Amino acid sequence: MFFWRERVGAVERAFTDREGGVSAPPFGALNLGGHVGDDPVAVEENRRRLASALGLDRSCLLFMHQCHGTDVAVVDAPWADGAEPPPVDGLVTATPGLGLVVLVADCTPVLLADPEAGVVGAVHAGRPGMTGGIVAQAVAAMRELGARDIGAVVGPSVCGRCYEVPLEMREAAARTSPESRTVSWTGTPAVDVAGGVVAQLRSHDVAVQWVAGCSREDARLFSYRRDGTTGRFAGVVGLAA
Repeated sequence: MFFWRERVGAVERAFTDREGGVSAPPFGALNLGGHVGDDPVAVEENRRRLASALGLDRSCLLFMHQCHGTDVAVVDAPWADGAEPPPVDGLVTATPGLGLVVLVADCTPVLLADPEAGVVGAVHAGRPGMTGGIVAQAVAAMRELGARDIGAVVGPSVCGRCYEVPLEMREAAARTSPESRTVSWTGTPAVDVAGGVVAQLRSHDVAVQWVAGCSREDARLFSYRRDGTTGRFAGVVGLAA
């Protein structure tokens, strides 16, 4: 179930893998994405299992309606019954007992935390989010809640060598984050989104821990670039109740 998991003080952070769920192929088995064509009953069971493994009530596992934007929501309670998650790409909270979730299948998941201040955040950073400044928005939202010493865990995502793009797209990304400019395995233009995200975090005085792994190269992870129709793995961060 867990590709990586760590607890520091009251802060729990984890990235999931494909194992331990009930989804049928090609989503097998721990698909946590509800927008990919999988059976909704299976997806909900997978989410319940993840919540249980983290010691959370299912209602306290908070997903976003990710839209490759730069909006960030501050949350202090579970979503209202029947309510749709907000259309954002970042969640932050200072409320214990909530698990903030980011879903990916090549994009870069970022888990932020200031354990001393008791503030955490989860960020979905694809190429549009990286170039649009989602990292800066999330860091600013956390600091408004009192965070001062923020650390980030950057999860596995598609690596620059596997993310081939048109030259114009690479250069547009590089204008925002020069560190994202790279080449693919075959020498064609490519974007290293995670590299750009890490550079942005450092520029905002955020300490970075980078979990190794390329989603396209590692069969334990979901990858849209590798498989097309596929599930989503998660990054989760929360404060112990």
